[in-house]
Amino acid sequence: MSLMDSLAAGFALVGNIEAFLMLFIGLVVGVIAGAIPGLSATMAVALTLPFTFAMTPINAILLLLGVYKGGIFGGSIPAILIKTPGTPASSATILDGHPMAERGEAGRALGMALYASCTADAVSNLALILFAGWLASFALNFGPPEFFALILFSLTIIAGVSGESLLRGALSALAGLLLATIGLDLVYGTNRFTLGNPNMMGGLNFIAVLIGLFAIPEIISMAWNPVAHLGKTRALGKSRCSWADYKNSFKSIIRGSMIGVFLGSIPGIGAAPAAFLSYSEARRTSKNQANFGKGEIEGVAASESGNNGVAGATLIPLLALGVPGDVITAIIIGAFMVHGLQPGPMMFILNVDIIYGLFIGLIVSSVFLLIVGSVAIRGFRFVADVPKRILMPGVLILCIYGVFAVNNNIFDVGVMFVMGWVGYIMMRNRIPAAPFLIAFILGPLLEDNFRQAMLMSGSDPIILFRGPITWFFWFLTCLTVFAITRSTLRKRVPLS
Repeated sequence: MSLMDSLAAGFALVGNIEAFLMLFIGLVVGVIAGAIPGLSATMAVALTLPFTFAMTPINAILLLLGVYKGGIFGGSIPAILIKTPGTPASSATILDGHPMAERGEAGRALGMALYASCTADAVSNLALILFAGWLASFALNFGPPEFFALILFSLTIIAGVSGESLLRGALSALAGLLLATIGLDLVYGTNRFTLGNPNMMGGLNFIAVLIGLFAIPEIISMAWNPVAHLGKTRALGKSRCSWADYKNSFKSIIRGSMIGVFLGSIPGIGAAPAAFLSYSEARRTSKNQANFGKGEIEGVAASESGNNGVAGATLIPLLALGVPGDVITAIIIGAFMVHGLQPGPMMFILNVDIIYGLFIGLIVSSVFLLIVGSVAIRGFRFVADVPKRILMPGVLILCIYGVFAVNNNIFDVGVMFVMGWVGYIMMRNRIPAAPFLIAFILGPLLEDNFRQAMLMSGSDPIILFRGPITWFFWFLTCLTVFAITRSTLRKRVPLS
């Protein structure tokens, strides 16, 4: 089939009200689920999957993709308004989004989050359409040594979110790495730091740690000093995201989108590392570097473009290789298989109409996301007018429900409260929580790929430097460490 014939076949599948309605409904469901702390995009897609069994293949997949994309953006709403990330991917948005809300600029922060998300989503979809085959074949060259070098480089972003003290940030990251080792050793099958509790054999639940670190400390702070929290949560203010704001942040948005596309095309990385890496790069190159962490709108743009840039790119390995790019696309593979479709190279030959139908649907989804997001921001703005003494108990209930619903395990709720007290102590001592979370996310990936590389080479560390890909990431790591060290020394010894 020619390109025009393929496009015509794809449009014949999606050029009807039902297909676009499924996509629109998916986005609405995703934004709502993402905006509720604890209800991640992954959970929303998993809960939606059974409703797709009676649908046509294209409608089913568009519905799930809509939930996926809506969930990633929706997580930014509570992250900005109440300092509680709706999804793990929105953790980086807290760093500047919430301080903006505290200044009465929540409307401006939410607007930037929406525009950055839609731009990154469009860039990611375009990358999927243009570079699916090439990027997928490049990602296929990544083995354990390459993943180890990439993740080691990603850990250098901790310096960018360490706040005023690099030492405190490093200590926080070390604590996160230590906590990530809890559970069953995947190589030898031995228990590590489980204290004889079978609930800890699978490691600590990520959602419980995430919500415990970011949401519970705010609730404890209110309970500890209720007089200081009698007012309303955040004044939205009259400021809105302007064209000038978008223009000034455009470079960071495009960079974040590219980072998201690159990391999204590599199976297993996910949106949260992409958001933090994008944020770190924006902070490193911005002329407003000193404002990051204090309410810099460019920080919101960078983090949201990073996590939304992943959404379309995760479909690259799925469609081209049949390999899921992340947990959510692993669920979406189930929808393909239920409808008798096998993702992979042959799909571009046997089901080219569905491939191009998805491409058209994804392009439309970026426009729909702008519409749904604009309405959602207005709908959720009432949260900022609720007094904290009323809002925070409600947030606590949502946190407990969200954490319990992941595994139906009360132990996870206990972990959330323990991490909440840890987060509160860190907050009181000005120890940043973001490095802890980054290390907790990347720690298992770092360890697993290092040990797999050692098993492949018979414990010869030279395998970590094989090929140009590993050299590239080692070079970036050394360059970043050098830049961080130089910047730290300059701050301590100001030039006369």
